Amino acid sequence: PEYSEKLSEFGTANWTPYMFNQTMANVSDFRLSYIKDEELEKKGKEIDEDLNVKRKPLFTNKNDGTSNESYAYNKKLSKPIIDEIDKVLARHYGFTEEELDFIINYDIKYRMGDELNEEE
Repeated sequence: PEYSEKLSEFGTANWTPYMFNQTMANVSDFRLSYIKDEELEKKGKEIDEDLNVKRKPLFTNKNDGTSNESYAYNKKLSKPIIDEIDKVLARHYGFTEEELDFIINYDIKYRMGDELNEEE
């Protein structure tokens, strides 16, 4: 089935201009080659801890009087660790330095361009 059909099978995804909530439909269909790498495991624990330390709680009041707690993760604060993970994965997948540079600088060049210009 097509991607959109898979989403309808497992429920809807919450799309906004800035956020996408992952569902089992898109996570389970993502193909990876498995690697056992101690450095990657260490970086995985590091990013998990870093994201959790820097998360902000969000509370939503429901119509029935209860509330729902969730978290907002500001991933750009963890970019140095994400870059280290990218380096480990680049070695695994055999990326060139140019390809790795593109991946690491993509956010800066394409997503943060306006933000960076505002700071000047």
